[in-house]
Amino acid sequence: MTARRLALSAAMMMVALTGCGSGETTDQRPQGGAVTGAVTVFAAASLTESFTRIGEDFETANPGARVTFSFAGSSALAHQINQGAPADVFASASPANMTTVVDAGNGDGNPSVFVRNQLVIAVPDGNPGRVSGLADLTPPDVKVALCAEQVPCGAAAVKALDAAGTELIPVTLEQDVKAALSKVRLDEVDAALVYRSDVRAADEEVDGIEFPESAGAVNDYPIVVLKNAPNGSAARAFVEHVLSGPGQAVLAAAGFQAP
Repeated sequence: MTARRLALSAAMMMVALTGCGSGETTDQRPQGGAVTGAVTVFAAASLTESFTRIGEDFETANPGARVTFSFAGSSALAHQINQGAPADVFASASPANMTTVVDAGNGDGNPSVFVRNQLVIAVPDGNPGRVSGLADLTPPDVKVALCAEQVPCGAAAVKALDAAGTELIPVTLEQDVKAALSKVRLDEVDAALVYRSDVRAADEEVDGIEFPESAGAVNDYPIVVLKNAPNGSAARAFVEHVLSGPGQAVLAAAGFQAP
């Protein structure tokens, strides 16, 4: 009888241990290493098209995962994260906005620069104003849209204009680069300073005019997993995908530069 009880006790202990080993883990990686669960990515507005494609590729590679994006100006996203908005990944259009998140203790590890981006002058298709450089934007009858200075594309514009010794008075200051570009697409302005990647995304509606001063105002784009990420494992897998060959190929095709 004692032997039977000992055997039964040992069997129950084995079942308990097996149950502990097969339960859910916080990394949400089932057998085989696939990623599951929701991944929320806060990303700069200029990443809209390329990250949407990368998200689709990531979901194809990980059928159990679902990526949700929040695209906006990097400064606004950094503020939301520091105010406690739930997110797994932050991809910024400048190191400055990333620094505000990391310095607040909301980054998990060191950010990685994954691409760079450069400004161009966006004009309506066909360049009816015959714009060839920043000097063509200074006449008072030329309407120009810029990003606000706290937004990465606005800070880059200020740097490029200073390098050129050019002063211009914009008719509007927008909170993200897509909003600035939309002013050109809607014929509300004659030109806007936006990223090369945004012009490529709107290729059939606008033209991009390169200008030499933009070379001194190139923005680095850092990405980081957030400290309180609800799905940390999937967040890390998404960042790895962005940094991978396929992710970099998507970004290069969109007009971004390698870091």
